[in-house]
Amino acid sequence: MAEQQPIIIKKIKRSGHVHHGGAWKLAYADFVTAMMAFFLLMWLLGTTSEQDRKGIAEYFHDPFASSTEDRGADVGDRTSIIQAGGSDITSQDQGQVDKGMIPEEKQITAEDIEHKAEAIEMEKLEDLKEKIQHKIELTPELSEYKDQIKLEITSEGLRILIIDAQNRPMYKLASAETEPQIKLILRALAPAINELPNRVSLNGHTDARPFPPNQKKYTNWELSSDRANAARYELTRGGLAEQKILRVIGLSSSVPYNADTEPLDPINRRISIIVMNKKTEQEIVQNVVEDTETAPP
Repeated sequence: MAEQQPIIIKKIKRSGHVHHGGAWKLAYADFVTAMMAFFLLMWLLGTTSEQDRKGIAEYFHDPFASSTEDRGADVGDRTSIIQAGGSDITSQDQGQVDKGMIPEEKQITAEDIEHKAEAIEMEKLEDLKEKIQHKIELTPELSEYKDQIKLEITSEGLRILIIDAQNRPMYKLASAETEPQIKLILRALAPAINELPNRVSLNGHTDARPFPPNQKKYTNWELSSDRANAARYELTRGGLAEQKILRVIGLSSSVPYNADTEPLDPINRRISIIVMNKKTEQEIVQNVVEDTETAPP
């Protein structure tokens, strides 16, 4: 009897379109969720005030610093209360606690945040002052003129004065043409000033010596303005961003260096570079806006 051969059955699997299932729905849902979050963020940024945004930024910068500075030591060691974006976050080393358990908590106000921002800005201006002083002392080309470069912190910000000396003027006589030394000074100071986002005001000053009577169309007012603008040009050549310059004005001899200065003293001939704080900058911008709105058509 012959041995029975095995029966082999071949099945050919036809290829066709594969059913994708619902994977695309999940991806689409993620996309829609992300878009909703994006538009919600845009809406919040458009509806919140500047102070609210400052508060939120301060919280994310250092959540615990803002809440512990204004409280007593006993409470500060145990808890932190931070108010940002309209909500209070209460934390404690041992866990969450009720607000009622924390006595006399002080909420962070917009005014507190503003004072904190001003203190941080003042610290940065002080650092810039020290950096410029060190640069003047360590740079032989600048140290030669250190007596003619004066730095001071004022209510407007950091003021950098570059003044004339009897035998070393910054500009040619009765002209806005710059001497080599002021070009050197301004171009050396520009990179340091440019490191801060603060905007700059340039003021030109002259002494009280009048122009000859035959030059009625050109006075110390025009001269001081031209010298301030020449200083602006040298600063930008040295690396100061053009958009950081907010104001360039000439004050003639109307503001002497100090009340005891002789009107013709060379020290009155000076350029004042003011690295303004935000408060001064906002006041200038606001005054310009108000003048524009009240100007006759």
